[in-house]
Amino acid sequence: MPPFLSTACRVLFAVLPLGLIAQPSQTPASPSVTPPTEVIPPGLFTLPEGLEITLWAEPPLLRNPTNMDIDAQGRIWVTEGVNYRSERTREPEGDRVMVIEDSTGDGRADRSWTFVREPMLIAPLGIAVIDNQIIVSSAPDMIVYTDVDRDGKYDPRVDKRDVLLTGFHGYNHDHSLHSVTFGPDGRWYFNQGNAGALFTDRSGRTFRVGSAYNFRQSVPMYGWNSPDIAGAKSDDGHVYVGGFAARMNPDGTNVEIIGHNFRNSYEQTITSFGDVFQNDNDDPLAARTAFLMEYGNTGFASNDGQRTWDADRRPGQDTPTAQWRQDDPGIMPAGDVYGGGAPTGIVYYEGDALGPKWRGLLLSADAGRNTILGYLPKPDGAGYALENFIFLTSNKEQEFAGSDFINAVSPATGADRRTHFRPSDVAVGPDGAIYVADWYDSRVGGHGANDTALLGAIYRIAPKGFKSVIPQFDLETVEGQITALKSPAVNVRALGYTRLRDRGPAAIGPVSALLQDENPYIRARAVWLLVELGPEGVARVEEQLRSEDPKLRIVAYRALRRIDHRVLHHARTLATDPSPAVRREVALSLRDMPFAASRDLLLTLARGYDGQDRSYLEAWGTGATGKEEQLYAALASQAPAVPADQWPAAHANLVWRLTPSGAVNDFITRARSERLTQAERLAAVTALGFIPTRESAMALMDFAQNQQGEVKNHGLWWLLNYKDSRWAEHNLDGLLKERGIYDPDNLVIVESTVPEPGPSQLPPVEEIQLLRGDAARGAVSGQACLLCHRVGGQGIDYGPDLTGWASRQTTESVIKSIIDPSAEIALGYQGSEVRLADGGVVHGRVLATRNPVIVQSTGGLMQFIPADRLVTGRGRIVPLRRSLMLSADQLGLSAQDVADIAAWLKTQ
Repeated sequence: MPPFLSTACRVLFAVLPLGLIAQPSQTPASPSVTPPTEVIPPGLFTLPEGLEITLWAEPPLLRNPTNMDIDAQGRIWVTEGVNYRSERTREPEGDRVMVIEDSTGDGRADRSWTFVREPMLIAPLGIAVIDNQIIVSSAPDMIVYTDVDRDGKYDPRVDKRDVLLTGFHGYNHDHSLHSVTFGPDGRWYFNQGNAGALFTDRSGRTFRVGSAYNFRQSVPMYGWNSPDIAGAKSDDGHVYVGGFAARMNPDGTNVEIIGHNFRNSYEQTITSFGDVFQNDNDDPLAARTAFLMEYGNTGFASNDGQRTWDADRRPGQDTPTAQWRQDDPGIMPAGDVYGGGAPTGIVYYEGDALGPKWRGLLLSADAGRNTILGYLPKPDGAGYALENFIFLTSNKEQEFAGSDFINAVSPATGADRRTHFRPSDVAVGPDGAIYVADWYDSRVGGHGANDTALLGAIYRIAPKGFKSVIPQFDLETVEGQITALKSPAVNVRALGYTRLRDRGPAAIGPVSALLQDENPYIRARAVWLLVELGPEGVARVEEQLRSEDPKLRIVAYRALRRIDHRVLHHARTLATDPSPAVRREVALSLRDMPFAASRDLLLTLARGYDGQDRSYLEAWGTGATGKEEQLYAALASQAPAVPADQWPAAHANLVWRLTPSGAVNDFITRARSERLTQAERLAAVTALGFIPTRESAMALMDFAQNQQGEVKNHGLWWLLNYKDSRWAEHNLDGLLKERGIYDPDNLVIVESTVPEPGPSQLPPVEEIQLLRGDAARGAVSGQACLLCHRVGGQGIDYGPDLTGWASRQTTESVIKSIIDPSAEIALGYQGSEVRLADGGVVHGRVLATRNPVIVQSTGGLMQFIPADRLVTGRGRIVPLRRSLMLSADQLGLSAQDVADIAAWLKTQ
C-alpha cells in the first residue's frame, strides 16, 4: 500500500500527562526540514475535457498526506505520515493533524496550522470533520477530539479527547483502521484492514475479526495477532474475517459489520441512497473497485480465516478469480478487477458544480498507478456495472515505476516525475470542486518511502474558469440547515442532518419539500431524515415504497429498516417487485430473521431469480444465513421433477449457493454428468468441497480415484487441502492410503532447486536496449517463459501472468527483469526453500503450511509434502530471498535473445 504508517511507543503515551503531549501549536508548525517546493506541475496532468486542475496547497503547508477531509468553511484537514515505518523516530513528537486554509479566496491555500500532535499519532490513516468533532483513525484507537471552543486547535485544557473505540491491530501498519464517513442515515461508517481487530462497542458487544494475515508487528500492541482470533464468533452471532466495514451510532453504540473479508480496503464512500462502494488490494494484478453489498463477503481469506487465497487456489484458476474466490458460494461479485494497483481514497460525487455529466461519478485513487480512476456506476440486475476510465493521471502512458505490482519490492528510484504522483485521497469540497491529496514519492508500497524531503500537495479539479464559492449558512435556521444538508461535501451534510433531526416533526414540511428536488441524491437524503421525524415522517417514507423510481423504493425500505418499522410487512410487498435490486434489499434484510418468519419470503425471492444474476444469488444466500438446510428442504419440495443434471440453471444455482448436506447426491450426479459443461461439473465438486460431511468426502474420494480430467484433479485438491480441517474426524488419511490415492509414507518427493545466479556476462541494459528486437524470433526464444508464466492464454500459472505486463513497462524495465529477475520480485511470488528431513530441498511457492505442505515449483509442479517429511522447528520453510525465475545467463540467452523476448512480450 502507499507509504502510510510509523511508530511511537504506546507505553510512552500511557505514562506522560496529557498536557505534556498534546499542547496545541499557536503558530503554524515548522517542518523538521525545509522542503523544496517540488510538486507535480498541473500541466503534467491529463483530465477530461472542460475541467482544469490547479495546485491548491504545497509544501511547507503540508507534508506526506495520508488522508483528508473538508469542512463547511472549505478548510482541508490533513493527517500526515512523516513517521512512516522505518522512519518512525524521525519526529518523536508524533505526526500532525493539519488545517489548511485559503484565507484570501483566490483558489490557493496560503496558511496552515497544527490542530493536534501527539506521540501516539503515527501516520494516522483517517480523518473526518463532523461539526466540531474531529475523528482521527490511528490504530489501535479511533479518537474523537471535540473542539469545544471551535478555534481549530486542540487544547486539552478546554477541548475534549475521547477514545471512542479501541482494539484495532496494526499500529505502524497500513492494514489497520481507516477513516470515518458520515452516512445519509446519520450513522458513522469506517473500516479496518486485515491486521485484525478485537474491540468492544459502547453497547457492550465485542467483535473478533482475524484472518491468516500474520503481519510482523513493528511495535507489539497486544498478545494476539490476527491468526489467533481467525474464525472466532462475534457477539452478534456471526463470524467475520479479514478486513471489514462497519457502521455505528456516533456515540459508538450499536456497531454493525456490513461487509468483511477484505484485504485492505483503504476507505469507503456511501451514496445518499445508501450504496457503499470501496476499493481494495495491492497484490499483483487483482486490485478492484466494488459495490459492497450489505453483509458481503469479498473472499480474500477462507471463511474461517485460517487460509490465504493462494493456499486455496484451485487448479486452473487465474489470480483474480482465486484471490477474490469468485468460484465459491457465499462470495459477492468482485466488481471491477482492473489489475495491478495500490488503491487508496474513494469518493462519490453528487454535486452539480462540474456539470450534469459528472453527477453520480465514483472516483477511486490509485497511488500505484499515478491515477484517479473514474466510474459512472450503472444498475445491472441486483448489482452495478463498473467500467473504469482514467479521470486524472500524471502518467497517461501508464508506464509505471516504483510500485509493488510491477515487481518492485525494494525501494525504487526514478527521475521521471510522472510516476511520483501518489494520490492518497480524493474528496469533494463544499464548493463542489474535487480535491486530490498527493503523497509525492518515487516509491509506493513495500512498507517504505523514498522522499526524504517530506513533500505533499493538494490539487483542485473544477470546470475551467471556476471561482470557488463556499456556501454560507446559519445553522440556527431551517434554511441554513437545509443548505448544509444539500452540500456536495459528505461530512458537511451532517450539520444539516443532525439539526433537522433534532427539530422533530417541525422539520417535516421543509424536509418533505426536498422530495421534489431536481437532484435525486437530495431526494434520497430527505427520505433518511423523514423516518426520524415521527409518525407523519414515517408515513411519507412509506409512500415512497410505491415510487416509480426503484432507487427511491430501495432507500425507503432501507430507511424503514433502520428504525425497524414494519419490515416484514413491507418485505412481503417488495418481494415481487419488478426490480431485482429492490428484491436484493428484501433478501438481505432476512439474514437474522428466523426461518419461520422468512421461509415464504425466501421462496418467493427464489422464484424471482433469473439463473444468471450473481449479485441477486448472493443476496438471496445471505438472507438464508443459518437456515440453509431448512430452506433446501422447502426448495426441494418445489424442485423440477427431473434428474439433478437436468435442473434449470436457476434451481441448480440456488442449491449450489446453499450447499446443503441434503443435496450431496444431487451434486454427485451433476459432477459425474457428461451432459453438463465442465464449469457446471466443477461447480458441483466445489459444493461438495464446502459440505463437511463424510458423504461429501467419500464422493470426492471417488472422483479422485475414478474420474478423469479436472473433476479428478479438483476432487483430489479438496481432499488433500481440507482432510485435516473440514473432514478431520473422518480419518481420510487412512482411506487415501488404502485406495492408493495419496500415501505419504511412500510418496516420492521431487527435489526442485533454483541455482543461485552468478554475475551476468551479458552487456549492460543500455546496450541491449539499442538492439532491434524481433518479436517473431522472441516468440520462439520466449517459449522458455511459458514453463512458469502465462502469456496470452498459454503457459503455466506459476509466476505472474505476463499478458499485458510488458506493454505497461519501459523496454528498459522489461530487459532488466529478464537479466536480473531477483532485483524486483512481484508481491505474492516470493520464493521459499522447503527443507526436507532427508537433507533435500524444494524451492518454490509455498501455498499451504499445514499438513500436507503444498509447494509449487518450476514448471508448475505441485507437491503435497507430509509435514513429518520436513525438518523440525522454525527452519523447515525459509525465505529464498531471490527469484524463482532463472536469469538470462542461466537460460543461455544472448543479448539479442533478450531484446527479441522483450519485443515479443511488448506485443502480448
